[in-house]
Amino acid sequence: MTRPVYVHDLDALAAHVRSLRDALPHRVELLYAVKANPEPDVLRTLAPLVDGFETASRGELRRLAEVLPERRAAAYAGPGKTDEDLTAALAAGVHRIHVESPAELRRLGALAVAARRPARVLLRVNLPVAAPGASLVMGGRPSPFGMDPADAVECARRPPAGVEVRGVHAHLASGLDAPLAGAVAADVLRWSVTELGATEVDVGGGMAVDYLRPSSRFDWAGYGRTLAGLLDAHPRVRLRIEPGRSLTAYCGAYLTEVIDVKRSEGVWFVVVAGGTHHLRTPAAKGHPQPFTVHRRRGATGPRTDGGPVTVVGQLCTPKDVLSRSTSAGVIGVGDVLFFGMAGAYAWNISHRDFLLHEPPEFRTGDPRELAAEWSTRPIHP
Repeated sequence: MTRPVYVHDLDALAAHVRSLRDALPHRVELLYAVKANPEPDVLRTLAPLVDGFETASRGELRRLAEVLPERRAAAYAGPGKTDEDLTAALAAGVHRIHVESPAELRRLGALAVAARRPARVLLRVNLPVAAPGASLVMGGRPSPFGMDPADAVECARRPPAGVEVRGVHAHLASGLDAPLAGAVAADVLRWSVTELGATEVDVGGGMAVDYLRPSSRFDWAGYGRTLAGLLDAHPRVRLRIEPGRSLTAYCGAYLTEVIDVKRSEGVWFVVVAGGTHHLRTPAAKGHPQPFTVHRRRGATGPRTDGGPVTVVGQLCTPKDVLSRSTSAGVIGVGDVLFFGMAGAYAWNISHRDFLLHEPPEFRTGDPRELAAEWSTRPIHP
């Protein structure tokens, strides 16, 4: 039995980000949100293609320093920053610290004065911007993320010593299609310029990735045209975006082997090595992870009848469901299942220590080639 494996197609990742970059105006700074996938090979591939990296923990700062020692983080974000977090961001020379509250701003100012290092910040603002259809909403309602607009205005007018307020950060929602992302960016930019006179605005990420329709992609060309129009209207503004999932989701695959198939009260269950402790995305988002089946050559074990199946892992919980499918066809013991769109929020957000199973392996290359090769190996008990 071969252990489950993650495969990152770095050539496909680079090609995707180059096409995305070409669709954006030159004046739009493209940051990568490290939280989506902090694998070292992914960071190295992205380094020459993005304008910087957005980090949200000391661990991500350390990872960036280890993998890319020549690159400083472009941003340090996230709620609940401790003094240790803020001190680490100052020491690392982070270009912009995204401040979540007036109290955090005051603490940062005191630490910056003590360290004799100026803190250059963007104020994260919870703006009342509508985002109908978004899959996840972080703003426009009571939220732990960011500060109320009135508080942001006061902080910008009277920043504490040691702090330079450079502009606004507003990541308000995720799962946005291009027209909605453009509309949100327009509202954020309009408020930032009108109320704060901001010359730097980070409108966040949140570009939609559709797991139910893998061939559907975010319209980067249309979004780029919208941002170009906004910049034409506000020529003094530096505009940033910080996508994560929409950059890396398509470059990763999770491959695993079928251990057992069985029927329970008329329902077929396909049991695979691994599970949601390796790939938490489907459980976290409540959707079936898209997969294809690579038939195992020479397999003689039990098979499903080609009807609907539920694919589960090895965990002692009924929530360990990777996917459900009505169209996968016949699946048998030893077959290799290829879970696509596993390049973001997968292994790095999984409850990997539950039951203390072995971790997956990690490789780079074309995952389809590996799946095809795997399906020809002899089946070992």
